[in-house]
Amino acid sequence: MRKLFQRESEKAGLVPGALVHVGEASTAPVRITVMDYGAERVEERELTSVEECLPYRSSSTVTWINVDGVHRPEIVEAFGRHFGLHALLLEDIMHTGQRPKVEDFGDHMFLVLRMLYDPDETDAVFEVESEQVSIVLGPSWVLTFQESEGDIFDPVRARIRQARGRIRKMGADYLAYAIMDMVVDKYFSLLEGFGDYLEILEETLLENPTQATLAEIRDTKRALIHVRRAVWPLRDVLSMLLRGEAKLFKKPTLVFLRDLYDHMIRVVDVVETLRELTGGMLDIYMSSVSNRMNEVMKVLTIVATVFIPLTFIAGIYGMNFDTMPELHWSHGYWYVWALMLAVGLVMLVYFRVKKWL
Repeated sequence: MRKLFQRESEKAGLVPGALVHVGEASTAPVRITVMDYGAERVEERELTSVEECLPYRSSSTVTWINVDGVHRPEIVEAFGRHFGLHALLLEDIMHTGQRPKVEDFGDHMFLVLRMLYDPDETDAVFEVESEQVSIVLGPSWVLTFQESEGDIFDPVRARIRQARGRIRKMGADYLAYAIMDMVVDKYFSLLEGFGDYLEILEETLLENPTQATLAEIRDTKRALIHVRRAVWPLRDVLSMLLRGEAKLFKKPTLVFLRDLYDHMIRVVDVVETLRELTGGMLDIYMSSVSNRMNEVMKVLTIVATVFIPLTFIAGIYGMNFDTMPELHWSHGYWYVWALMLAVGLVMLVYFRVKKWL
């Protein structure tokens, strides 16, 4: 799981707009792919340089340019130069710790989302990885910047290739909506898996809580912090877009954004419910450990209580007095044993009647 806070000391003292990569270090090559489509055709290519994107900048069709890797400043700077992107926008692309937000620069718009996924869905331990997805929306093009290769947008690409739905008939704003919708849909599937994992964890917690269970609860709370930091600001982003301030989102697309906003409200509700459940689990763990300790102390107390009168009897007949008549009984030893057993049994029966045992 990634750290909750990223180190930003490398940017201290630099001018605004300085391109410094903040995030997971990477040496992988940057991959640039393009999908250019209209109602009748689709073109897919993998590009070797930023300059090859220039013909698509003023294309009459819709163009989706995806960049896997934001760790090379010269590539990000080249996109900014060729597409007229603001310097602060480019800085935020390379700073992978951004919270979800939207910024309108007039002829283009910048959106930041957090893509969440479980890196190993087959593992019994539930983890959450967060990756920044930067979206730049232009009049007829969409640029997406991701930290590494591999994403959740294959269903969107399949819809474009197969002309399913209305995506081939709509503009670049609908493509941006489709990308955001895919991110939110992934939230639902992630939270469903989270809920199943919490049910299993709760059963373990009630049956046999251990230190390992406490560690799982701690990791779960950290994972929910990642989810909450990705979800809550995105609701505000969608609310801002629905107010009609973003001119690049046309009126037909706003209808779909309203539906996406409703989905985000449901996601937020689920996240808050899971946070309450996880917080309650910590209380359950402490109560379970306390109850187990109380059971142990109860058993020890009963044992000590039973032996108090027996110790008293043994102490009396352990005194060395010649005048004690019981010491000279022929069967005194067995009488004392019988007395001690009788006292012990009577006390155990009494504890049983009182339901202390």
